[in-house]
Amino acid sequence: MGTARDRRASSLRRVPVVTESTIVLDPTHASFSPTETVADLGVTHFIGIGGAGMSVLAEMLHEQGVTVTGSDREESAKTERLRELGVTVHIGQRAENVAGASTVVFSSAIKPDNPEIVAAAQAGVRIVHRSDILALLLGARRGVTVAGAHGKTTTSALLAHILVTAGEGALADPSYAIGGSIQTPDGGVRDGGHAGTGAVLVAEADESDGSFEKYRPEIAIVTNAEPDHLDHYGDAAHYHAAFVEHAGHATGHVIVCGDDEGARDVLAALPDDVAARTIVYAADASALPESLAARVEGVVEIEQEHEAAESGAEGFTVHIPAGLLPGEGAAEDVPVSLIIPGLHNARNATAAILAAALLGMDPRAAAGAAASFRGAARRFQIRGCVEGVTVVDDYAHHPTEIAALFDAARRRYPDSTLRVLFQPHLFSRTRFFAREFAEALAKADDVIVTCIFPAREKPADFPGVSALTVVNAADGVPHDPAEGWISAVQDMCQAAKMLAMRAHRGDVIFTVGAGDVTQMSTVLLRVLEAHREAHQIREATQPERQ
Repeated sequence: MGTARDRRASSLRRVPVVTESTIVLDPTHASFSPTETVADLGVTHFIGIGGAGMSVLAEMLHEQGVTVTGSDREESAKTERLRELGVTVHIGQRAENVAGASTVVFSSAIKPDNPEIVAAAQAGVRIVHRSDILALLLGARRGVTVAGAHGKTTTSALLAHILVTAGEGALADPSYAIGGSIQTPDGGVRDGGHAGTGAVLVAEADESDGSFEKYRPEIAIVTNAEPDHLDHYGDAAHYHAAFVEHAGHATGHVIVCGDDEGARDVLAALPDDVAARTIVYAADASALPESLAARVEGVVEIEQEHEAAESGAEGFTVHIPAGLLPGEGAAEDVPVSLIIPGLHNARNATAAILAAALLGMDPRAAAGAAASFRGAARRFQIRGCVEGVTVVDDYAHHPTEIAALFDAARRRYPDSTLRVLFQPHLFSRTRFFAREFAEALAKADDVIVTCIFPAREKPADFPGVSALTVVNAADGVPHDPAEGWISAVQDMCQAAKMLAMRAHRGDVIFTVGAGDVTQMSTVLLRVLEAHREAHQIREATQPERQ
């Protein structure tokens, strides 16, 4: 399969091509030379311009004077905003939409048989992946990327929040491109994309298809590197090599979590010159081998991590060694208090605070801003509470994320019964990690596993893989009680109703997964409300029967 560098070199020789009726779209292909800028794009057309990731890139190009057009399948708030800015947006994807374009931008959701892709390829128009545009934009600003198997959305959203809340001068009004919405203090959500006027661009760097190797940010954060997306990488070695490649492209600092075994493997493989400008953060700094600690610029410790039961606050202290940050002299202990729970979020916040400080912000000001961050949408997001039963939605879709979610839940709700509706994401991931999913879910009390969300995969390619795959893998997993704690229900709506009907006051019900299981939060709340109303009617009519 070759190293990440080998694969990158190979990808530079590949372009989207037409061979009779076959079009190849390769997201890892680097479409621009290092000397090219947005000024070289010409008229740029976005296919699926209303998407969260695409719309912010289109807006940023428009603000820099590029003539931008786009298309999408339906109207949305994003398409309306782009039109208000003067961008031509077509509803419906047709060949004529790309007429006059010099560059056509696609996302991984766009297929080779899309009529606009076909027309562009036949006309010889340059076809580029959205990551190519993001790479150009990162190079033109003070770019910060956040990569990792887990935590990248929360960490990038938290850094954006810190800069929005406390940034001054060039650090104010950052641009950001984040793969999810952000919860607001009033309980709403705001888009994960924003084209700001400041000098900083914060970007979530998705490693799933290798396209993040194109980015050359000022600061690269690696939250962890636990092997995932092995359908693309093949094995852990190639997965880690991609992170080494990505980190090596940072022009300034690299920030890496030392608590993660995969991230430590990445640290060990970094070239000496990259390691020398790498800052490691860890809750357990003693687990970092001396040989690694000696290679990096410094180690930041997370200390006194705690949460008083049901307090809703996560408190810890970040110890920053002397001379590590710009303008810093003596060592400094920075107290942090978060609304979002869990040790994993203490780590995420530490990475964001360090990045803000490296950009020039006072670390205490960054910590103060972090205190008001409510989380990325679908990250421990409380959807509602009916008759003492709380419904929480979370995006966790990897065993490590699920384990961290329920560790945090036990700290916040130590006396509650935790009930879970879990939707596995991808048949391949379910097959790879069935036992690990079962072990993570065993941290809850009552679990229903429902239909697998296929995303890009075809169920027919994975015969025998289903919700039962996880349930069967739970055989022998320690749990009290040992029987009946986990089951499979294919109908997701029915599964939600079952959980709601057996919930009691004080229970917490979680919808967990990266697919459409999030829609079941509404079902749960409706069933709980109906159950309450039925109970109230029974109570009201009881005296009449007597």
